[in-house]
Amino acid sequence: MTGRLILVRHGQTEANVAKRLDTALPGAKLTPEGLAQAETLGIGLASAPPLALVSSLALRARQTAGFVEQAAGVSLDVRDGLHEVQAGDLEDRTDEAAHRLFMETFHHWHTGNLGARIPGGETGYDVLERYVPVVNALREEFLEGSRDGGDIVVVSHGAAIRLVAAQLAGVPGLFAANNHLANTETVELLPSADGGWECLRWGAVNPPFEHRLIPGADDVMG
Repeated sequence: MTGRLILVRHGQTEANVAKRLDTALPGAKLTPEGLAQAETLGIGLASAPPLALVSSLALRARQTAGFVEQAAGVSLDVRDGLHEVQAGDLEDRTDEAAHRLFMETFHHWHTGNLGARIPGGETGYDVLERYVPVVNALREEFLEGSRDGGDIVVVSHGAAIRLVAAQLAGVPGLFAANNHLANTETVELLPSADGGWECLRWGAVNPPFEHRLIPGADDVMG
């Protein structure tokens, strides 16, 4: 198996700019900057088109993936289960208290307490139980036994990507909790022969991934 699973955060949205917790479907649309980011992503992937292109149901993910579809000539497959961590009672809030509670719950997940729940929203277990089966199905369909050596590109969401990637590849929890993904940044995972995954790249960071706190959370959904 030589193909990678490339998890891409969507382009910038109106909610990102407003620092609004936007997780319910269909969600906010891309800003002009987000559209430009998505176009650049598509151009970058066009030279080596992925074997499969998948996105979540969210509008921002579908818009972002649409540029890859057009540039790389690969049909987009929209799948359920890949949407963002659901903010529940915190949905649409922009205040510091809501951001703090969301991030505290997220940190609980990355330090071993996956049962912590966002008020009215999801636990870490809930996110993994809907997201990982989609990853497993894509791995079986496109990576295991494939002779093409192509990648799978999945356009999804920052908080969900970080939780799932850390759990699948054994990335240290504090690293995952504190290393945000900018819009259209990626996490690259390589399937291993034992059924696991190896993290090849996390945003702009290459392994090894140190288990440390890094200040400067600029985007609660990243």
